[in-house]
Amino acid sequence: MNAIDEQRFTALYREHHPAVDAYVRRRLGGSPASDDVVAEVFLTAWRKLEAIPRKAVLPWLYATARRTLENTYRAERRRLDLAEEVARQPHAHAADPAEGVAGQLAVAAAFAALSESDREVLRLVSWEELPARQAAKAVGRSTAAFHVRLHRARARLRHHLDLAQQNPAPQASATVGGADA
Repeated sequence: MNAIDEQRFTALYREHHPAVDAYVRRRLGGSPASDDVVAEVFLTAWRKLEAIPRKAVLPWLYATARRTLENTYRAERRRLDLAEEVARQPHAHAADPAEGVAGQLAVAAAFAALSESDREVLRLVSWEELPARQAAKAVGRSTAAFHVRLHRARARLRHHLDLAQQNPAPQASATVGGADA
């Protein structure tokens, strides 16, 4: 753009800004978006200054304002549609992290209540992911004897977990050191 174009745009802006502003405000009812739409109209005029017919500047600006308003309406409709879609979505319940911690503490307490041999059987299967045959060799038992020990260790673990669920407050306080810890 050269100085002549800048002067032309400045004159165009000063002459037609009040009319374009009123045109937009009447259609948007004084919405805060009015200033943005008017600014967009004159930005378009700046970019396309050469294309604006000299004898029909105001109709060109009105046509540009109409298209800009249509874009604004479409954007607002999309925003409202999206808001409605989000509102229709089922609300996912975010789990309380405290519940997970309490559950972990209960499992840890139940596990700690087991004998060392029960804990080792469960560790081999759960933590080390050994098949029963290999876990049996690790503890020096037959596969059948290992299965029996594993079954009994799991039953004792379930029993301790059931006790923790029936009386969670003393179990949790014992796990974290009690009230005086």
